Amino acid sequence: MSAVAASSEDDLLARAVGDLATRTGLPVAFGGYERSGVIDVTAVVGNRTPHLATLVVQPSRGLGGRAFVERRPRLALDYRSSRNITHDYDRAVLGEGIATLFAVPVLVGGTPRGVLYCGSWSRSPFGEQTARTALQVASDLGTELRVRDEVDRRLRLLPTADAPRPAGLDVAAREELREAYAELRSIGAEVGDAGIRRRLAALEARLATLARDEEGPVEALDVRLSPRETDVLACAALGQTNAEIAANLTLREGTVKSYLQSAMAKLDASTRHAAVARARRAGLLA
Repeated sequence: MSAVAASSEDDLLARAVGDLATRTGLPVAFGGYERSGVIDVTAVVGNRTPHLATLVVQPSRGLGGRAFVERRPRLALDYRSSRNITHDYDRAVLGEGIATLFAVPVLVGGTPRGVLYCGSWSRSPFGEQTARTALQVASDLGTELRVRDEVDRRLRLLPTADAPRPAGLDVAAREELREAYAELRSIGAEVGDAGIRRRLAALEARLATLARDEEGPVEALDVRLSPRETDVLACAALGQTNAEIAANLTLREGTVKSYLQSAMAKLDASTRHAAVARARRAGLLA
């Protein structure tokens, strides 16, 4: 993993740990990714001692290690007396003064990538809403990581500036390119991180450029489509119905129809197919 990629992932983790403490209202939160076979805690909020900042957890050991291998959250209402976990990390957890601890795995495509923890200094009830909030924070982080992985994968597949481009794309390859473009537009709507959104936008532009290179010069057209109009057109270009587009983009079917009509009006097209064709010629769509 490059230093830049690792740094960005660590930034996402630090933000998630901060959100976890803020949204649950619990005084301490921390987390780490699995790297080289261990979970290395690198983000801590609210700690009173240095113990948590140097914590390294073995999968299956302790509360977090168990959550990691079981791929489900684990709760210790009274950490000191819990008999459901190993106590390998008592020095760090009890040394910090934590009594109640909740551990949530960070899953990316069903694979555990790390663990988030949140806890309190005294034994206290742990409500369902708090658990739901922690799960949502972990899920959001998993989504951000999944998008990063997909962006990196797509970037690796694209030709670099100094590499020769293929002589041409066959029909199947062109459709694969357009499916990739539509997929990135769809998952981009889930991303909260501005840096990742910029990377997605750059990747979408490169995909659109590859498609345009296969279809001749760009048609000059003074039209600006909104991001959602582009999303909807990208899905329509794959032959999806309004209902399928709505499901993919988490929109109402009527909203999809409205975006399509708006895009068609801007492109002076009487059908969705004509709108897609003109958007492609204008370089607005892959």
